[in-house]
Amino acid sequence: MEKISDLRSYINRLREQGRLTTIEKKVDLVHELANVAATLARQSGQAVIFENPMDKTDKYPWHIFANAVVNPVTAALALNCEVDDIIDKMSFALEPANAVFPKQTENKPAWMENIITGDDIDLNLIPIPTHGLHDGGPFITGGVVVTKDPISGRGNLSYNRMQVLGKTTFGFNVNEWRHVMQFYKIQQEKGEGLQVAVVIGIDPAISIAGGARYDNDELAIAGAIRGEAVPVHKGVTVDIDIPAHAEIVIEGYLPPQIRKKEGPLAEFHGYYGELWESPVFEVTAICYRNQPIFQTIVPGWDEHIYIGNVLPREPLLLRFVKHVSQNVTGLHIPPYGNGFSALVQIDKSNPGEPYNVAMAAFTAHVNIKQVIVVDSDVNIHDPADVLWALTNRVDWSKDFFLVPGAQGHEMDPTADMRGVHTKIGIDATYKPERRNYGERIRYPMMDLKKYLS
Repeated sequence: MEKISDLRSYINRLREQGRLTTIEKKVDLVHELANVAATLARQSGQAVIFENPMDKTDKYPWHIFANAVVNPVTAALALNCEVDDIIDKMSFALEPANAVFPKQTENKPAWMENIITGDDIDLNLIPIPTHGLHDGGPFITGGVVVTKDPISGRGNLSYNRMQVLGKTTFGFNVNEWRHVMQFYKIQQEKGEGLQVAVVIGIDPAISIAGGARYDNDELAIAGAIRGEAVPVHKGVTVDIDIPAHAEIVIEGYLPPQIRKKEGPLAEFHGYYGELWESPVFEVTAICYRNQPIFQTIVPGWDEHIYIGNVLPREPLLLRFVKHVSQNVTGLHIPPYGNGFSALVQIDKSNPGEPYNVAMAAFTAHVNIKQVIVVDSDVNIHDPADVLWALTNRVDWSKDFFLVPGAQGHEMDPTADMRGVHTKIGIDATYKPERRNYGERIRYPMMDLKKYLS
């Protein structure tokens, strides 16, 4: 089986496993493409390639890929492991001792096959979708931003929404607490711009690494996932180490003092974000390989949440809840919960254990506001099974507790502007001491090919 080293080898893996849909029909970049991709993600967990994206004037010659990592199945394919091993694989990769740092390559990367600079730069040449109905325009959402610490020189990966504001300019949204903003402020004090490169169409190990909060170069996480160093090459117009196997690279800088309004965009919490006065990204080069594949993430939908909230945080929560109880058998942050909910599976030995592990999950990460604890006979990756446990194993006068006045995420729609709200822990485990129903009804899944062929 071909090893995964770039986007194309990952697409081949998806195709081999029956997880890829190809759309040959012309699809409009404005809303239609995102609508189709979101439907496939939620209904079947399928990745998708659009072979004929188009706008109101013409079709683009580039293909567009979406839904790279939308559920546990595709996450396992991306991480080259089994579904049950996802958290262990991520825990290993996030451990600094296991870092595999990138290495320089002298080989000219494929993304240098076509280079546009100077007056020829035009962002309209790139098939950038307008995703949500009320988005402020076309946004790059699936690009990973590569920067460098101006002091230490270490590399950094992040996700920053980028709205097209002109032929050579993006609005560049960045939170105050991100490493990119720290680097930018250092450059502002010197009156200099921060160099930036955006890589689009990449090995999903790099996409996953870009969603983590890490105190070193996140490319070392991707290296730990793959078990070998990510090859990097200096940019054309920026002094940044850029992954060599990207499909597309956009280079430029953030001028030190310029800000412009950008937004809104469909956000992870399920609402449209606000207009923000953000730095701007002035493009100095557009580079791409022949017949490139543009990659997008449907914002405010499964992949957005899976990469940003699920994969990097499940190992953290599991470590906390297992510290409280070694009887924990599984944990999941479901993407349909916007990263605010956690499901914990346990073989409890004490009726108080569910409350303890719920409190541990709250303290592990500020985002978590709802924890549902279930028995090991409940599939935490199946919302229907979790709802079954809530319906049949919870007495709503006894089996929950509230944590009022707790710190949450500022963008949580239930919180105030500082993120303060009430959290809830729910014990949805079986309680035979109240009424013993015995064993659940189970029917084994059969291979229907034996009966239908």
